[in-house]
Amino acid sequence: MEKFDIAIIGGGPGGYVSAIKAAQGGLKVIVVERERLGGLCLNWGCIPTKTLLISARHYRNLLRSEDFGITGVDLANAKIDWGKLTNRKDIVVDKLVSGIEMLFKKNGVKFIKGPAEVIDTKTLKVNDETISYENLIVATGAGSYYPEIPGLEDLIHSGDALDSKGFLKLDELPKNVVILGGDVYGVEYATLLNAIGVDVTLVHQNKSILPHTEKELAKTLERQLKKDGLKIVSEAEIIKFEKNKLTIERKGKEQTLEGNKFLLFLGLKPNLEGLENLKLELDKRGFIKTDEKMKTSIDSVYAIGDVNGKVPLAHVASAEGIAAVENILGVESNLNYDHIPKVVYSFPELASVGITEDEAKEKGIDFSVGKFPLSANGMAIAEGETTGFVKIISDNLYGEVIGVHMAASVASDMISKAVAIMNLEGTVYDLAKTIHPHPTFAEAIMEAAFDVIDKPIHA
Repeated sequence: MEKFDIAIIGGGPGGYVSAIKAAQGGLKVIVVERERLGGLCLNWGCIPTKTLLISARHYRNLLRSEDFGITGVDLANAKIDWGKLTNRKDIVVDKLVSGIEMLFKKNGVKFIKGPAEVIDTKTLKVNDETISYENLIVATGAGSYYPEIPGLEDLIHSGDALDSKGFLKLDELPKNVVILGGDVYGVEYATLLNAIGVDVTLVHQNKSILPHTEKELAKTLERQLKKDGLKIVSEAEIIKFEKNKLTIERKGKEQTLEGNKFLLFLGLKPNLEGLENLKLELDKRGFIKTDEKMKTSIDSVYAIGDVNGKVPLAHVASAEGIAAVENILGVESNLNYDHIPKVVYSFPELASVGITEDEAKEKGIDFSVGKFPLSANGMAIAEGETTGFVKIISDNLYGEVIGVHMAASVASDMISKAVAIMNLEGTVYDLAKTIHPHPTFAEAIMEAAFDVIDKPIHA
């Protein structure tokens, strides 16, 4: 029986990153993954959806090419080829999966494909092989949760109600899709499908989409999505499903919506299969409970990523994996979850880090807010992407930046600057004095900082 310093169950962004980090630290590592390396994010989530969104953005830009002085394009015959879109997605995914395999070989990480069954705190079994380990990192992720709704189970079995994984397996693009769920995943798919010409209705139970996102960002995006033709039905309670039909109750009245397919984003449940013998302590939602070092109720067992239920994002799983490995190596490490960037890959993108104005008020912080609209940003005007803004929240004691929220076509790249300045406990004065290249979207960050201090230059 081969013995390892660390056994990792799950080869997603948490598992494979922690494996490489551990191997780089001189530890003997094995990863067990029941499907392909890369996990849900790489194979069915982050990378596939963003690849498709990039294609959608190109299509969107093609349709408005005349606005940029490009003529002679036969826009009447421009159309989406779903087969080619998904084929390109597969090429991107395959390249990245093979990249992880190469990194495992380079760093000496052993990989076994198959379902893991944990025997006790020091051994597990996969296929017919028993593996001994000193430390275990659980990175098994989470799957789709389906509440008990009349007719839903039948619709799932018929293939007419799908999660994102099922949708990406479709050979043909449906003409009409009803998306259930107004949080990040639902909004991203609504953005994608609406942009490529599918008739989309987004149904959710809250007053506004993205209830956990900064309010002004969510409202800005909702207005833009409606302007782009997306139908949004808010404050809706799901009553029942029938063949191609959904019955909801809204403001005391029942309403029926029709769709060729129903795309479901109704919640997550942790993947705990094979872990039963550990009898790990779970939180009230059923996710594995961990401390600030990613340690579970068992000292030698750590849990990272979606399975611990803290922040279900790929980059969080990777950061938690590195922290877990560092703690195993004896280097005290934890995460500041207030400094984690959160992004919605919509048109425009939304990105946030730190606290909102409402949260600052709840905490009793004396704070100031600065804001700059993209309608006054040179690059945004040149790009024809003026929907959005940058908002900075700083405390009034030192001017320290405690929250940054932005809507912009490149917000996912811009937000890292805010994360860096916050990690350094930087101030709005530091941002205002940072010389930005012109023209760039990022100048809006500097202008928002000036707005906190006094007044922006260009607004």
